[in-house]
Amino acid sequence: MDKRWVLADTFSKELNESLSKELNISNELVELLLQRDVTTFEEAKTFFRPSLNHLHDPFLMKGMDKAVNRLCDAIFSQEKIMIYGDYDVDGTTSVSLVYGFLGKFSENLIYYIPDRYSEGYGISTKGIETAKEEGIGLIISLDCGIRAVDKAALAKTYGIDLIICDHHLPGDELPDALAVLDPKQSDCPYPYKELSGCGVGFKLMQGFCMQNSIDLEELFQFLDLLAVSIASDIVPITGENRVMAYYGLKKLNQTPCPGLQALIEVSGLKGELDITSIVFYIGPRINATGRLTHAHDSVRLLTAKDQSETEAFAEVLNARNKERKDFDKSITEEALEMVEANEQLKAARSTVLFKNDWHKGVIGIVASRCIEKYYRPTIILTESSEKATGSARSIEGFDIHDAISQCSELLEQFGGHTHAAGLTLPIENVPAFQQKFEEIVSTTIASDILTPKVDVDMEVNLDFVNYKNYSIIKQMSPFGPHNQKPVFVSRNVQLKYPARVLKDEHLKASLYQDGNEFVYEAIGFGLADKAELIASGQPFDIAFQIEENEFRGNKSLQLIIKDIKIA
Repeated sequence: MDKRWVLADTFSKELNESLSKELNISNELVELLLQRDVTTFEEAKTFFRPSLNHLHDPFLMKGMDKAVNRLCDAIFSQEKIMIYGDYDVDGTTSVSLVYGFLGKFSENLIYYIPDRYSEGYGISTKGIETAKEEGIGLIISLDCGIRAVDKAALAKTYGIDLIICDHHLPGDELPDALAVLDPKQSDCPYPYKELSGCGVGFKLMQGFCMQNSIDLEELFQFLDLLAVSIASDIVPITGENRVMAYYGLKKLNQTPCPGLQALIEVSGLKGELDITSIVFYIGPRINATGRLTHAHDSVRLLTAKDQSETEAFAEVLNARNKERKDFDKSITEEALEMVEANEQLKAARSTVLFKNDWHKGVIGIVASRCIEKYYRPTIILTESSEKATGSARSIEGFDIHDAISQCSELLEQFGGHTHAAGLTLPIENVPAFQQKFEEIVSTTIASDILTPKVDVDMEVNLDFVNYKNYSIIKQMSPFGPHNQKPVFVSRNVQLKYPARVLKDEHLKASLYQDGNEFVYEAIGFGLADKAELIASGQPFDIAFQIEENEFRGNKSLQLIIKDIKIA
């Protein structure tokens, strides 16, 4: 698939040179900082040396005073508290953090995770009814609840107080809860708006600590769970999230909680873990139980303290993840075959597919896989409770939630955000929905965004690739959304030796550039199709990242090629 390279704008020469002089680093490295909104010496100091002292005062968040006071009353009067969370990674880490931390101060806690299939996303009627039966006086909802207007009303009729900790966009009407903590409320003065659901729960616990003079180090022991939430929920790695992810990764690499340690071992992970390790290895295993069976297995693992318990639970999650991969692979193959067999679908600007026996737990992943192949807004639907239910995924620059909302007369419910959404509709409405959604996408999507892009930080010569520069780039981590690992472009690169194809998928090459005799080792994952292109002997351009490679105890820098074009 062809890709377009989009080079980042450059900043003024005066600003660059001024900061370069202050920091005593090259203009290229300063340009990377400016692209990350680091424009002064003080901002650079904060960026390169994150500190937990940089965390904001939790009481700046609307509703925090009320929430902390109510929580204190419940803890000190030994009231029963339900910790309620969503079934994904953000929800289960949220529950594990709050349940684990508050367990130091109360034995009257239970946790509740809704069943994806029988209850669906968010606060459920069954959850509220369970709280009533259990004699719960306070529910703390995590990573859900901001739109649960009717469920908040139900809790109120039972005399149950509700504290909502959420990070999703509020609707037109807020739930009538005792306190609503969500920095995305329009009138919330909290300075950082991009917390994960677990992050909002963490701020509530931080407020509880401050109110009761509890050493925050006790709470910081749970930062590894928070880092897993931040990475898995794809929130920006900026500001407060970056600080918490930085220290959470430290904890994950040094003294992870027993459950995460067991997951690291069962995943076969070696060396230093980063955001990518969480996204591709730890997060999917935590997510797999909620997709296939019930997510309380994940909470059991993340809150377990006994090693034999954690090993058993980790094996369960690993087995579920293998099942999930099998479903994912077979359904993706079916979905792609459906498109390839239909000329109209192949030519469309969107993909909307329905099959009644596809597994509901993996259709979001299948939507993402289809985008890898066709790169266009995609919705995968299956049958559940005699309705068509689906997951939508978008491409950069297209608001899929808005497009779905324009089909609302065909839907029973929908929700989500710009890049991802969920929806339910009568099965008989599926053909009409497919047609209308395609019409909306066709008439509103810009042609250029249907070509995937590679965001490029800057153009450099290959002699930029050295340990001096790499050591500073590495300090810009943790990398993730809004602070991605830098991508560079080098022009007129040539092969020193013939390129090799590994496992029929990956491209391995030794490269050089005129004027520079050094040979750079490079690998392009999934770029085997470019082997013929560069075998012609013509110079070519590469978009790449820099990474350290270790082989038999020897460390060296290598280029991770993202794309190749003939010069």
